[in-house]
Amino acid sequence: MTLNVLEKLAATNPDCEIWWDSSPLIFPSWKTDTLAKAPEGKAAEWEEQLTRLMDHETIEAEGTMGFRGVTTNPPLSLQAIKLHPEMWTKHIKEVAAANPQMGVEEVYWTIYLELVRKGAEAIRPVYDKSGGKYGMLSGQVDPRFVTDGARMLAQGLTIAAQGENVMVKLPGSKEGYEVLEELTARGISTNNTTSFTVAQYMRCMAAVTAGLQRARAAGVDLSKWRSVITHMSSRLAQLGDWKKEADARGIALSIEEMRDGEEAVLKRAYHWGKDNNHPSKMLQCSMRVEKDERIGKIVSRHIQDFAGSDMVYTCPPSYIAQLMENEEALGEFDPQAINRPANPDSVAKLMKLPSFRQAYEFDGMTPDQFSQYGSFQATATEFAAATRQTVDFVRMVMEG
Repeated sequence: MTLNVLEKLAATNPDCEIWWDSSPLIFPSWKTDTLAKAPEGKAAEWEEQLTRLMDHETIEAEGTMGFRGVTTNPPLSLQAIKLHPEMWTKHIKEVAAANPQMGVEEVYWTIYLELVRKGAEAIRPVYDKSGGKYGMLSGQVDPRFVTDGARMLAQGLTIAAQGENVMVKLPGSKEGYEVLEELTARGISTNNTTSFTVAQYMRCMAAVTAGLQRARAAGVDLSKWRSVITHMSSRLAQLGDWKKEADARGIALSIEEMRDGEEAVLKRAYHWGKDNNHPSKMLQCSMRVEKDERIGKIVSRHIQDFAGSDMVYTCPPSYIAQLMENEEALGEFDPQAINRPANPDSVAKLMKLPSFRQAYEFDGMTPDQFSQYGSFQATATEFAAATRQTVDFVRMVMEG
């Protein structure tokens, strides 16, 4: 048996978790497309690997899969609808006909909740088999309202109600963390998204701690509660202001140095959480496969620099395909990589940039500044645009 790249990563720490960053509903069609593009002599090997990662027959029969969980977001939900537009068009018409009092937004939200529910149901046997340790799916509150606490709380409760194995994804805004504490106090599992900075991670951990204290005082069952804190790795440097600030100061800043900075931020938060025995797990998304010009090799530093950790890596279809295509170039994982400090020269250079200091320092920002951070704003804007596109798809169907 030949291990997939991600299986090799997971082998560096028994508590490491690989998650699928898309709807479980699209895995079969993506698998078929990926195998059709496999290099000569690799199709059978790739099929075995992908079947181990997710196979619906095995999930139903044995309650197991290689992925330990699933994350979704508005662009990925839109992708799921675009893969089967005829099916969703028919269903939207059925929902609208059965609920004539509903407007476009209400029908959209009903459809979105169904995407969450169907995805959670598809992997529910994994949750049951593991006693709630694995098999959770994240559903996200509407990214158009990242500072509306009341709306996010109401949506979070409806998302959580879609299944026992559903986590609620909340943004890394001041209001998002307030809602996160409230949901934690009710024993609801959470995933902190659009988070990039150490200050955000500290605020998230504080909200989790406060919520758990309230839950225990109220006698809430926490036996299957989980919390993950997402680091949107490449989005931190590339969608934020690091490069613009460097250019304005006449500082030459390479992509490799920016990756060093992303590494430094996540390792600072990760080790703080481990040193303080915090129950949340760090989760990494938005990883990249690219050429490192300093060494002239294809790398995926967002996983290679953290091998040996117990964090979660949630991987979209395109990223998994890239890893498989470049398996030989990537080489073996160093299980001690998590304990290797980030390049100190790069960190020293980056400390000249205000937006890096905001990301790296424990007190780099106050909560009311989180939603104004460059990477947050760029990502929230992208997610809100995907949500509007999905709403417009619903509108077009309803208007005929």
